Amino acid sequence: MKRSIQLVALLLTVFMGSCTGGKDKAAAEHVDAKPIVKLADVKARPVDQIQDYTATVEAEVKNNIAPSSPVRIDQIFVEVGDRVSKGQKLVQMDAANLKQTKLQLDNQEIEFNRIDELYKVGGASKSEWDASKMQLDVKKTAYKNLLENTSLQSPINGVVTARNYDNGDMYSGGEPVLVVEQITPVKLLINVSETYFTKVKKGTPVDVKLDVYGDEVFTGTINLIYPTIDATTRTFQVEIRLDNKDQRVRPGMFARATLNFGTAENVVVPDLAIVKQAGSGDRYVFVYKDGKVSYNKVELGRRMGTEYELKSGVPDNSQVVVAGQSRLVNGMEVEVEASSQSSSK
Repeated sequence: MKRSIQLVALLLTVFMGSCTGGKDKAAAEHVDAKPIVKLADVKARPVDQIQDYTATVEAEVKNNIAPSSPVRIDQIFVEVGDRVSKGQKLVQMDAANLKQTKLQLDNQEIEFNRIDELYKVGGASKSEWDASKMQLDVKKTAYKNLLENTSLQSPINGVVTARNYDNGDMYSGGEPVLVVEQITPVKLLINVSETYFTKVKKGTPVDVKLDVYGDEVFTGTINLIYPTIDATTRTFQVEIRLDNKDQRVRPGMFARATLNFGTAENVVVPDLAIVKQAGSGDRYVFVYKDGKVSYNKVELGRRMGTEYELKSGVPDNSQVVVAGQSRLVNGMEVEVEASSQSSSK
């Protein structure tokens, strides 16, 4: 009986050892297995260098209509939305000071004429004549200034975009009485990377879309290129002008401008190849060569459907990983999926 028990125990030990050895062997084989990846052939090709920019539409000219000093408003002749012409009278301010200054000017002219006559016959000195003439000039300047600030006129052809007072209000020197903006044409200001500084040319046509008009394209032109680079953002300003003859485009609208800087030969990869590094905005691509993968940092250019243009990071005529990246590290040996290997040759 004792020998039977020992025999059973021996058999159990052999059986358990056999099972354990099988599991260890499978685990070892699992650890040693190379990750399987799928590849895609990539190469350089001409890519349109198109860049999109956002901006807010601005008036070509914006004028604040207000007197130079506090005074009561007699009458405002226009409302918000009214189109006005250059030289058109918009606001009449209280004229009491103007009338008083006009009387003083008239009296000063009479006095000067008297001194002038005396001077001609030797009855007044040159210094008296000069003093009288200076006083007259001062009164004329004061009257002209008051006249301009009593009858407020539009300095441009435009549209009234703001009215901040009513008839009878006292203008206190804060907000302007009216705001007039020239909206034919209008302009957009965009910030362009210094990379394109030599490629931006005055007069170049620009496609502009406005959110309010959906996919309708408006044609603008580059009107002004600012000559300096912002050292903080590494960008420079470009002004785009829209003729806006039909005045459909209004200041404050959100716009998207598209600039075409020609073409460049750059590598294009499937979007599936792009790997974003956790915790940063950096992008990487695994490049396959001689059975191993390298973890290459890339600079993205345009997205074109399911592909990305790469400014740098991947050599021409390379093979990149498009599936299986989750288990990969730099320099790792990999197995290539059979269908991928055959298609990449």
